[in-house]
Amino acid sequence: MGAGEESPTAAAKLRASVPDQRAPGDKKAMPAPVEPEPVKVEPEKSEAAKSTAVKVDIDLGSEWDPARRPPPGIERPADRGVAAGAALKARSAALGRWSRSPSGRLVLPGALLFALIGVTAVAGAVVLPANAPPAAHPSPAGSPAGDPSAGATPGAGLPTGFAPTDPVNPGFPTATATTNPANPPVQGGGGQPADVLTTWAQQVATKTGISVTAVRAYGYAELVAGQNKPTCHISWTTLAAIGKVESAHGTANGATLASDGQTFPHIIGLPLDGQGNRQRITDTDDGQLDGDPTYDRAVGPMQFIPSTWATSGADADNDGIKDPHDIDDAALAAANYLCGNGRDLSKAQDWWGAILSYNDVQRYAQDVFNAANDYGTKSRT
Repeated sequence: MGAGEESPTAAAKLRASVPDQRAPGDKKAMPAPVEPEPVKVEPEKSEAAKSTAVKVDIDLGSEWDPARRPPPGIERPADRGVAAGAALKARSAALGRWSRSPSGRLVLPGALLFALIGVTAVAGAVVLPANAPPAAHPSPAGSPAGDPSAGATPGAGLPTGFAPTDPVNPGFPTATATTNPANPPVQGGGGQPADVLTTWAQQVATKTGISVTAVRAYGYAELVAGQNKPTCHISWTTLAAIGKVESAHGTANGATLASDGQTFPHIIGLPLDGQGNRQRITDTDDGQLDGDPTYDRAVGPMQFIPSTWATSGADADNDGIKDPHDIDDAALAAANYLCGNGRDLSKAQDWWGAILSYNDVQRYAQDVFNAANDYGTKSRT
């Protein structure tokens, strides 16, 4: 190799340092292909999978879009409400289709009726015991009047309220019938002492619907009791209320109240034989008043039992007979009985005590109270 020639080694180094330098006759060298470094791509995980870390098996051979549905076994929290709503809607639609089918139309009304009956029964069980009224008192024909010897006294169930007030009626003849029935005023034509109240009784009868004969008897009994027991303050409205509840003012069981105060046929109650919640009172009058020689019975328009009549009976019409079947006598006897034991019927406690001593049934006392107030209100109009 001459001095002017380059050594092979130097030429090779020169070509290597200069791009695209090669020896004459050499083929252009192609750069060696560079393989890109593989990039690791991890599949996207759902929030539910991250939070719960539940291991699931996923079929990688099938397409899976996490935006459309979660992997099997994983439920995204946000989708739970939607899924439940969809399920409910599907069930509702199915129920609607079934209800329109023949079987649905047959079964569904029966099921609804059964449910309604169940709800009604439950409501009734709750409501009914709280609002049920007390048992009604027996009818006048089967209920004896109270007997003082029985010792009936107001108990813990004494009704509450105020005693009925006397009607304000300027036309009430307070100064005319004050003579004791034993010494009646002189009457033209031989009338009864209570006849002095006829004009007033006619006015009250028109307003209250009570017969003139009955109103006259109640008013006269008030006036006589007011003279004999001025601290009692009994009102004709109270007597009228008792007459209504006991015998419809002498007309119970088809009876008729005559103008002279007699009731025909006589009003006689059931035997007091201890049956049907009745007291058991054996005969005390040999059947003279009630026609029963075995048991006593309540009699007359104010329904007295013979033993009570024996101590409280009165002769209001001055015919010499104390007759429980005469409404004049019976009304005055009731006033005498109610005013007993020093009662003041203007006081609520005494008023209720008097009524319950007449018939110791709370519903009875309430009915008398309501009727007395009703008559007092009507008489004021």
